[in-house]
Amino acid sequence: MDNKEEQIISAENDFKYIVQDMSSIYVGARFTYGELIENEDVPHKLKEVIFRIFLKEVAEDTTPENHVFYLDKESASYRAYKKMKARFRMSVWYPAGKGRKKSGYVNREYALEEVVGNRELEQKMDTIVVEEVRISKLGLGTILV
Repeated sequence: MDNKEEQIISAENDFKYIVQDMSSIYVGARFTYGELIENEDVPHKLKEVIFRIFLKEVAEDTTPENHVFYLDKESASYRAYKKMKARFRMSVWYPAGKGRKKSGYVNREYALEEVVGNRELEQKMDTIVVEEVRISKLGLGTILV
């Protein structure tokens, strides 16, 4: 494997992680739902939500990064993410102008309601990098599967 292939693999794995603290689960947004089901670091309840709710609406090779932009407010996936109090850490490209001296990525955390149905973010979808999904453990506990 040459250096360029190693860089591509490394970049792809940058947003594949599972981290937990006392109140939240942080999931790298480049994991596919199939990979999350197989990962032993993912809590069992989250695996059940993925298997019984998300995979009824999308394919196993879908990532949370792709899924969030195609959610419908009437879907079971949207309701599950909302109950889990999901927040998405994203880097959004903003051009220079409108109070900005230079163009660049702005990194911040968005609530589910800010992302779904947001025309501005949908238009910038190709330049947005979704880095992680933060799920509330308390919210996850309230879901019945």
